[in-house]
Amino acid sequence: MNAPTVLQPGLLLVLSAPSGAGKTTLAHRLLKETPDAVFSISVTTRRPRGKEREGVDYRFVDVATFQQKIERGEFVEWAEVHGHFYGSPQSAVDEARARRGSAIFDIDVQGGQAIKRKHPDAVTIFVLPPSMEELERRLRDRQTDSDETIRRRMLAARSEMERGIASYDYIVVNDDFERAYSELRAVVVAEHCRRGRVDVSKLGLGVGG
Repeated sequence: MNAPTVLQPGLLLVLSAPSGAGKTTLAHRLLKETPDAVFSISVTTRRPRGKEREGVDYRFVDVATFQQKIERGEFVEWAEVHGHFYGSPQSAVDEARARRGSAIFDIDVQGGQAIKRKHPDAVTIFVLPPSMEELERRLRDRQTDSDETIRRRMLAARSEMERGIASYDYIVVNDDFERAYSELRAVVVAEHCRRGRVDVSKLGLGVGG
């Protein structure tokens, strides 16, 4: 039998979704309305795209710097995706643990599963579009990708959704943003109330928390 997961102080919240499902918008709304939350800004070796800003969307570094960060143990997870490297900073985990707050990770399933292996008490939430047709419509409405790119994104989305549905703790369908956000918020509130995450030390009951 597997040993029960030991809950640590602080909530590590992993959000994943196919491109176009609305995950990043949900993550930023949650960050705005959760005072104790820190957003994990991923480090990447790829160049900025569109309106992406350094220190806001990503931290952009060269390959040598990324390698140094690996060697110094600065990533809770890292991976190579389409020829570029991406990593989530360990500092976000440390800060959430120290403050009994939340760390929000906006990453793909591969990264989410890596964090879950390292921190089994991490909470994983997969955001789904209401349908494949709606997902394609959202991608086309952006007017930033060619037909070929959209076809590739749709194939990648199918694979990502199958992996997310099979392995993640919670599923949120983003057919209506406000409803999806309320479901996401409900998960966060409930997880913060779980035994092990609530500090009961001041009660003097002889139990940890």
